[in-house]
Amino acid sequence: MSELDYYEVIGVSKDASDEEIKKAYRKLALKYHPDKTKGDSASEEKFKQISEAYAVLSDKEKRKQYDTFGAAGFQQRYSQEDIFRNFDFSDIFREFGFGNMKNSGAGGSGMRFSFGSNGSPFGSGSPFEQQTCRKKPAKGADLVYELSITLKEAATGTQKTVSFQHQGRTENISVKIPKGMITGKKLRVAGKGQSSHYPGGTRGDLFIKTNLQTDPVFKNKGNDLYLTMDIKLTRALLGTTISVPTLMEKQLNLKIPPGTKHKTRMRLPGFGLPYMAGEGQGDLYAEIHIDIPETLTNKQKKLVEQLASAGL
Repeated sequence: MSELDYYEVIGVSKDASDEEIKKAYRKLALKYHPDKTKGDSASEEKFKQISEAYAVLSDKEKRKQYDTFGAAGFQQRYSQEDIFRNFDFSDIFREFGFGNMKNSGAGGSGMRFSFGSNGSPFGSGSPFEQQTCRKKPAKGADLVYELSITLKEAATGTQKTVSFQHQGRTENISVKIPKGMITGKKLRVAGKGQSSHYPGGTRGDLFIKTNLQTDPVFKNKGNDLYLTMDIKLTRALLGTTISVPTLMEKQLNLKIPPGTKHKTRMRLPGFGLPYMAGEGQGDLYAEIHIDIPETLTNKQKKLVEQLASAGL
């Protein structure tokens, strides 16, 4: 799958509205549709590109992912099957008078098409020729590689070299781990899985699955971070201000109000791990632990007794 600039392909700006994108696609689709160009391979390729671009930019979630990660990062997450899955050309092509077209397997009547060898819904021949569900050579098995990263690497993103066995030899690839890739998140590397056992079959995909390492200071639950802050009993009673560390080594001042109870959890918004989708961050929670001494000096014991006699 080529790294297309979808906005450039359709000829709109990055802040174009949904209606502007649809209008631009409609104009280009009318110009390059195979029924108009009659076997012109260059026009057919252009039609495939504008259709791929429209399938992404007309879908709010796919467009958001494309804007966040760019062409290269987007295509690590979406194959062409993913791009066209559940995408329905029916409405827009009905306006052109090209009939009722639906993705293969989507249900309904009318012309249907299935994914070709390049992963798009445009098979061999005319992009919208009626196709039977012919069998393709089986794809190789997917691989899952578990990668251990630190909390800080999850916060900033990192570049990792992944080594794995393929056909009896070690294969090394460099993988860009995006920000916010917490435990359980997966990154798809197309065509790096097992080879197919069948002639003409393609390799499967490699999925990088991260596990966050244990950190001596912070714990995470999803994108939120947690740490424990110890204060003395007198500070809990009278109130104080403490310095709280963050994962990025910045110190935050946190005001502890008088009468704070043991294990009170205080929220510092926006200082957790970033979300992988690229918008905002989780929160940091400081759990206040009140330090109760196991033994008292004579002076401390007398002072505590005085407090007790005063009704405290």
